Amino acid sequence: MERIPSWHVGVAAEAFAAAQFAKFRYDVSVQYGANQPEYDLIASSGDKILKISVKGSQDGGWGLTQKYKKGCDYHEAIQKWLENHHKKTIFCLVQFQGTGDCEMPRMYLASPAEIAAILHSSAGGRGETILYEYRKWGPRAAGHGTIDRVPEEWKFTAERAQNMFEKYAK
Repeated sequence: MERIPSWHVGVAAEAFAAAQFAKFRYDVSVQYGANQPEYDLIASSGDKILKISVKGSQDGGWGLTQKYKKGCDYHEAIQKWLENHHKKTIFCLVQFQGTGDCEMPRMYLASPAEIAAILHSSAGGRGETILYEYRKWGPRAAGHGTIDRVPEEWKFTAERAQNMFEKYAK
């Protein structure tokens, strides 16, 4: 797939996330306008509401903690990022890399705490600012010989959505 502008990646990611929640019979509301606080979508079922921050990518990773890195190490940046996110907001990670025109992107659901745990263990325990869908660290890297990947259980399935709803919805 040809690289597309990041704004379009974000719009497409939100649309796919909304569609997937709707497919699983959740009611979906999309926030409108720039600079939305904390979340992009709300999924609801009955009286329960789940806030969802959507992150799209077309390069195999989601840059999450870079803006917190200045003046601190990876682990401190991850902790600052985690503290800046509400514990009841979840992330929908949407990956377009390697998908064809008629294919769905790969999608994952995770809590901020789950993401932080993976970021802390990345690069052989050094920590990382980018959550990688899959990355094998080369011989010159701090995490030489290790592999970082999004856990299989994070895949955006009906079961995972229900689990996230039960755990994080208000």
